[in-house]
Amino acid sequence: MNKNDTPLINPLSVAPMMDYTDRHFRYFMRQITRHTLLYTEMIVTEAIKYGDRSKLLDFSPQEKPLSLQLGGDNPQALAECAIIAQDWGYDEVNLNVGCPSDRVQSGHFGACLMANPNLVAKAVEKMQQGVNIPVTVKHRIGIDNWDRYEDMAEFVRIVSQAGCQRFTVHARKAWLKGLSPKENRNIPPLRYEDVYRLKEAFPHLLIEINGGIINLEQVQHHLQFVDAVMIGRAAYDNPYLFATVDRDIYQQDVSPLTRHQVIENMLPYIDYWVSSGVKLHRMSRHLLAIFSGIPGTKKWKRHISENAHLPRADSQVIVDALKQVDC
Repeated sequence: MNKNDTPLINPLSVAPMMDYTDRHFRYFMRQITRHTLLYTEMIVTEAIKYGDRSKLLDFSPQEKPLSLQLGGDNPQALAECAIIAQDWGYDEVNLNVGCPSDRVQSGHFGACLMANPNLVAKAVEKMQQGVNIPVTVKHRIGIDNWDRYEDMAEFVRIVSQAGCQRFTVHARKAWLKGLSPKENRNIPPLRYEDVYRLKEAFPHLLIEINGGIINLEQVQHHLQFVDAVMIGRAAYDNPYLFATVDRDIYQQDVSPLTRHQVIENMLPYIDYWVSSGVKLHRMSRHLLAIFSGIPGTKKWKRHISENAHLPRADSQVIVDALKQVDC
């Protein structure tokens, strides 16, 4: 088949983040930005093959464009999951070659795969054979002492020859031993210049930069050198920073919603899922940072935190919390 020669040309994305980028967070983000590319949490191939696929893979149509991030190292299993992803309606499949956690390493996937570019290439090739949607790769600039620019460039060269055309590069190396996943997001120094250099060396590829990016001024700066920017923790800690991106990044003739309007848009969604048996705190936890930096944000967070877990808690908890915020 292999008709998937055009990856999603999208200049901005929210990073896949374990325990954060679930369907409820993604629906929430869609009230703020309609066009930013969103990702699932990383889902391992074995979970998709043998687990509850509806629970793992279902999403609301409003969440698109949406990429499924896979974790695994078995090309055949990855290929099977890519087909499932396409059938499920995902716009893209992304292979995780960047996560440094011990659990991921024990399964021999994530960042440790950077040391085996031929296996990654085989996996990408196998995945692309079965689907029409793009297959992309998210990786680090290096791991442990395998962290020269030349090593990363060779990794990208080999994997791109297998057909991958979009690479998301976390501009920090990962230490597989000695640092926790959280420390690996902060301690290794950022090397943006290496990612810029990668784009210069591979102008025909789509290169996306990730790591330490916290505002739109930085986004605009990076877009002078690469094709796209991925924002991680800042998207969760301050989701409203995306309020103007549809206008300013995507050149859409739209006005951003106010924070209150964003939350009001969430109320019917919340009531639907509460009536379906989902606990309010599963959704409300994603809303806590919407008023980051605004007077009343502490009262907003406190009211939700103290009430969302109570029996029969529903959208009224959110309505009452809104009254704590003036703007």
